[in-house]
Amino acid sequence: MSDDIAIEALVNRTPPSWGALPFRRLAILVDSANKGGNATLLSLSSKGVLAPREEFDGLGRQAPSNDTVERYWLVEPGDLVVNPMWLVGGGIGVSETAGAVSPDYRVYSLGPDLYPRYIHHLLRSQPYRDQYKLYTRADTTFDRRVSKIDFHAMPILVPPFDEQRRIANLLDAETARIDQLMRQRHQQLLLLEEKYAAAISEILVPGGASNNPNPLWPWLPISIRTVRLGYIARVRSGVTVHSARERTSEDAEYPYLRVANVQGERVDLSEVKKITIPASMALKSMLRPGDVVMTEANGNPDNLGRGAVWSGEIPEMVHQNHIFAIRADRNKVVPEYISALLASAHGRGYFRLTSTQVGIATTSSSKVLDFPVPIMSLEEQHSAVRRCQQARRSTSGASDALARQLALLSERREAFITAAVTGQIDVTTVRGVDTSGLSPIVSA
Repeated sequence: MSDDIAIEALVNRTPPSWGALPFRRLAILVDSANKGGNATLLSLSSKGVLAPREEFDGLGRQAPSNDTVERYWLVEPGDLVVNPMWLVGGGIGVSETAGAVSPDYRVYSLGPDLYPRYIHHLLRSQPYRDQYKLYTRADTTFDRRVSKIDFHAMPILVPPFDEQRRIANLLDAETARIDQLMRQRHQQLLLLEEKYAAAISEILVPGGASNNPNPLWPWLPISIRTVRLGYIARVRSGVTVHSARERTSEDAEYPYLRVANVQGERVDLSEVKKITIPASMALKSMLRPGDVVMTEANGNPDNLGRGAVWSGEIPEMVHQNHIFAIRADRNKVVPEYISALLASAHGRGYFRLTSTQVGIATTSSSKVLDFPVPIMSLEEQHSAVRRCQQARRSTSGASDALARQLALLSERREAFITAAVTGQIDVTTVRGVDTSGLSPIVSA
């Protein structure tokens, strides 16, 4: 089992009553096509859940043709469904419903030695995800595909059938309990974010929409004077990634700000990639301290238009073409004031109203330039920014604590699953994951 490094140590530590067999000896690859196209089309989420596919759901997906639908693989309850190109991301799970899945997937009928929910948890556990990663060549769409040869030869831990059932029942109950706690924490984070948005909206646009709203922007009172952003700032486009571009003598490597790096009002620099482009091209898309960076698209329309101020943490940073860089005229507007406005109810309302939503919500440089900025003096802007920063500080402590709890819950969830499916705990006596160290739910 030299190719199965991530699993070898587990096999050697399992209880004596457990076995280990290649997957091909425990399941059969199903090749029943959806002739007639009558089966419900299913999608497989990264959480391992198969559910009816939603067409035109904001993700840019369109209904497949009839010919394509007839090539889909039929799925029965209890079948294992595998997305070979996304195993490392959780694209595997046992279906609880009948339907049909993409012909790019694989469907397996499980043999009598496997309890379906046990194999669901086992093949989604961290050791097996680590194993899938070892099977892939690189982290690109096609290179991360796990071949049938590797998957079929992969060792499967096989406890006695009754023990599989007990493990599955325990994990179903425990993961449901932890997931509920995580949903509650996520809800608290949303409430805190709403509290912050309401606070800065009152600071930047006092009173909000009154009985006399602006005819163009009904969430603004007509008494608030605005100026077009294009009169006080410029919007710069970024560099386009083009692998087929010919190399030149002036090529150099530059750090590269991607969409994934722009997280609302902050820039996440935990992973910064590099790009090789000519120096002349880099200069046109190089960020300066004070630039407000925002993405042109977002899967959540309410988050479209959020912008972060670039502080120059990394020299010579260029930005992707899907990121706009707003360069303010510092004699007229403070960059942090622009960023705060984009996060306020005014900014959200504007970009929600003006966005294009064929697929995910998108905006354009012209719409960014047309953004109406409430007029304040520089002194008033600085004062408003200080108050907005104080509002952020008042919620950041609770937000950080909730984020830490979510990370801890996720870690405990994965550790508990791994311990259960590898025989490291006695499922007949265990009481579940200890969550007593987590603080109680608090009101935002």
